[in-house]
Amino acid sequence: MTHTNNAADEAVQDISPGWLREGLAAAAPIALGYFPLGLAMGVLGQKAGLSAGMVALMSLLVYAGSAQFIAVAMLGTGAGPGAIILTTFVVNFRHLLMSFALSVPLRGARRGFLSLFSYGITDETFAVNMTRFRQGGWDRRRALVVNEGSHLAWISATTCGAWAGSFIPAGAFGIDYALVAMFLCLLVFQLQGRLYVLTALATAILAVTLYLFVPGNAYVVLASVGGATIGFLLQKRKNHTRRAS
Repeated sequence: MTHTNNAADEAVQDISPGWLREGLAAAAPIALGYFPLGLAMGVLGQKAGLSAGMVALMSLLVYAGSAQFIAVAMLGTGAGPGAIILTTFVVNFRHLLMSFALSVPLRGARRGFLSLFSYGITDETFAVNMTRFRQGGWDRRRALVVNEGSHLAWISATTCGAWAGSFIPAGAFGIDYALVAMFLCLLVFQLQGRLYVLTALATAILAVTLYLFVPGNAYVVLASVGGATIGFLLQKRKNHTRRAS
């Protein structure tokens, strides 16, 4: 019965019109945001000694803005491959949590599709796809277009940045602030109530506190898990209060 339902579901998706256009439309704001950020990443990569081809290959294989920024900074300080790979794993550990969340709307998808889809999960595509799934009228094919369209935009932007890096002075145009600005923007879009604001504030306080006492970048993962736990407990308390009243 499950296979029958899955086949029927995929058949409905196959005839669902406008999936490519709607997926690209949803990916467009992400692509626009990636452009200045990718340029900054490309410029910094060029300053660290990477060629445009190497930056493009990194964007193709790694596809993680924050990890790539950190990797480029570590390359500039002469860090070894082991330290860079371990740091990238720790920084991107949050993708495991995002994948868990996306496994619900993608239940029943084939393994090949999931492998391709998971490769394109970023903070931005996760936020867009989860919001669309919650609103309804969104399917896995449109979500995949969001992922792949955003990935293509990221590769293009970082490659252009690496090519143009030799013409742009380091630190010009505020490119060092691009990553922070992008995450602030994503946070504002997610603040849809008092519970979300409280969770964000608790996570921020936790991150700053851990930053003072935990060496390296492990504080990012710890603060993320701690903030998610606080948000869950707040939601649980809210539900309990609502049922009791």
